[in-house]
Amino acid sequence: MTAPEEATTDLDVVAGLLRDVPDFPSPGIRFWDLSALLADGPGLAATTRLLAAPGGPAPEIVVGIEARGFLLGAAVAHSLGLGVVAVRKKGKLPIVAASESYDLEYGSATLELPAGVLRPGARALLVDDVLATGGTAAAACALVEGAGATVAAVSMVLELPALGGRERLDGHRVHTLLTR
Repeated sequence: MTAPEEATTDLDVVAGLLRDVPDFPSPGIRFWDLSALLADGPGLAATTRLLAAPGGPAPEIVVGIEARGFLLGAAVAHSLGLGVVAVRKKGKLPIVAASESYDLEYGSATLELPAGVLRPGARALLVDDVLATGGTAAAACALVEGAGATVAAVSMVLELPALGGRERLDGHRVHTLLTR
């Protein structure tokens, strides 16, 4: 008789599909690539289930943060039967409600919220891939709140605690699947 195989959890599946790419997009930066995770049906399904369950008040809309957050956010929204709003980088939207600039660990950027798609008072679940310094997520939270909606939670696949991103989201429910 052989020993029973160890059960594989959703988190094990997700963790096994992340790739660490050193020195991208610039020397000293560690990029966490989700390409293999997104290409794997069971991996994407596991990730969607986990991101869709951050706890707290039930969301009424999902906000996907550029760019991998679009893919993850759409999957989460579909699983919850909700719509999705894409928060985009500057210059990508034809009609902009508001913009928010922020710093990254390797530069700066601006996010924009499309006009007329986020209802004031709506509870939004923000979804993205990696919580690093927190600048992108904090900018997205500011856009959502500036539109009169509330942030029900911020849900991320991976958190890099050494970069302090969670502190920039103080006052918001932050749900991450994995830390590195």
